Amino acid sequence: MKQFLLAGCLAAGLAAPAAPALAQPTRANSPKAVALSAPLAALFTNYWEEQARLYPLQATSQGDNRNNDQLPNSGTRAFRELQRSLYARYQGQLTRIDRRRLGAADQTSYDVFQYEMATRLAGLKQPTWTMPFTQFSGLPIELAQLGAGTGAQPFKTPQDYDNWLARVRQFPAWGDTAIADFRHGMRTGVVLPNVLVQKMIPQLEALATEPAQSVFYGPIKQLPAAFSAADKQRLTAAYAQAIGTQLVPTYRKLAAFLRDEYLPAARTSTGIADVPGGADMYAYAVGYWTTTTRTPDEIYQTGQSEVARIKAEMEQVRQQIGYQGTLPELLASLSTDPKFRPYKTPEDVLNGFRAIQGRVAPGLPRLFGRLPKTAFEIRQTEAFRAATASAQYNRGAADGSRPGIFYVPILDATKFKTPGMESLFLHEAIPGHHFQVSLQQENTDLPKFQRFAFYSAFSEGWALYTESLGKELGMYTDPYQYLGALSAEMHRAIRLVVDVGMHAKGLTREQAIQYMLANEATTEQGATAEIERYMAWPGQALAYKTGQLKIRELRTRYEKQLGNKFSLKAFHDELLLDGAMPLAVLERRMDAWAARQK
Repeated sequence: MKQFLLAGCLAAGLAAPAAPALAQPTRANSPKAVALSAPLAALFTNYWEEQARLYPLQATSQGDNRNNDQLPNSGTRAFRELQRSLYARYQGQLTRIDRRRLGAADQTSYDVFQYEMATRLAGLKQPTWTMPFTQFSGLPIELAQLGAGTGAQPFKTPQDYDNWLARVRQFPAWGDTAIADFRHGMRTGVVLPNVLVQKMIPQLEALATEPAQSVFYGPIKQLPAAFSAADKQRLTAAYAQAIGTQLVPTYRKLAAFLRDEYLPAARTSTGIADVPGGADMYAYAVGYWTTTTRTPDEIYQTGQSEVARIKAEMEQVRQQIGYQGTLPELLASLSTDPKFRPYKTPEDVLNGFRAIQGRVAPGLPRLFGRLPKTAFEIRQTEAFRAATASAQYNRGAADGSRPGIFYVPILDATKFKTPGMESLFLHEAIPGHHFQVSLQQENTDLPKFQRFAFYSAFSEGWALYTESLGKELGMYTDPYQYLGALSAEMHRAIRLVVDVGMHAKGLTREQAIQYMLANEATTEQGATAEIERYMAWPGQALAYKTGQLKIRELRTRYEKQLGNKFSLKAFHDELLLDGAMPLAVLERRMDAWAARQK
């Protein structure tokens, strides 16, 4: 997720719904809700404060700026012990609260927290710390996003600027620890694939530039006019020095280590099962990302059946448009036919998405009783990470100080194809991630650990489910857009096959790329980037389809149970009411909701 004009245009509409009739249900006035019990509330508050100090980068992304000058050395054994101690202590405290005496809403919070503590403790037993970052995620990339001046790290006051300098001063120690962790992995055989390391080296080298050309110089180029001349002079010199003496040397050191020492030791195999303990690591990853007890084999079989089902629907569209070639030829044409590549500049692409935003807006009140207040923007992905990035959503700040952002990587606007743009917008933006994340953060009735919780199976499952709302929102009137939507859904079904295939069944990177090319409308470059993402992030790609299928299963169940008493708007509002949670907890909540509707 991830996490992701008109910024004032639709955002203003979201902040002020057109009709007062749009209900604003909250946890407090839900039929099942009672006041959070005092012991439980105290436990959640204390936990939130402690974890905010332990994870200051996460706190920054959530709009908590109290520790914006901190950058923990998170790869150390001491840090892992702090994590273990925190989770074990709060797990123990939770067991001393009698769940049976709690109201329904409190029981949901209890269940989510219990799951969270158990899952995090189990995760600390995995040796994933020996692979501290990849080409797709990790602090070196996150730091650049924060330091560019356009992300979650605020740069509004001189203190904000000084906070960032303090954070940067801690990066060299983090880099040294990352190298030590990588070396530990080299000794134990828990290393990244060679092809991924090859992508990481130029990423790091691109961030090791002279101050004036550095992405980290962005805040200086945008110094607020209200700053005094003395502050401007001081900060300009300090940022140039920090880039030249702390950031650049650390990025160069990491790049040199990967190139000269780690790359020769990196593995030539594809899946995580090929490292010592890899099977257990993958089993944990599957459970973590799907929040289920489903086995890799079960997920693999689901993937195969979904690929077959979606392919049959694609075939129907091929016949509908009268295409005389084969389905693979039709899918290939979506990437090669000039009529599907009308754009000349990145701004043209962004305007294409803004036009979709305008078409989606009128239908939202039919499907949602609550609309988020958080502003929303569409931006081009920064150049330093665009080559390996997917379209993504970055959450806005809970206090409204930062909008939710839909990032679109545009390497070459003339090759950006239009089929699939509608479904991509529904998923990453509205009503997908932007609605789910914003409504969750805006619900101040939730304990903070729930307001800012992220469970990929729920959040990505919801976003994928919203792609299926296209026709109900007036989208997909163009059969090629619907074919693009089916191809996007096929993409998520393929993930079930290739992710399990690579990490548990011996499927090679090259075989996975070919399987993707044979079953969806994508390019070899696109398929390669996706497959390498799954190699770097075992199990994460399973969350989307798993969550979508569960949400669709629940909707179908309640439509049958409730008949004319079923309200799709009420279903959506209830589903999003308490934020992201494990799927089993969600199912219990929604079953109770359906029982009340009767």
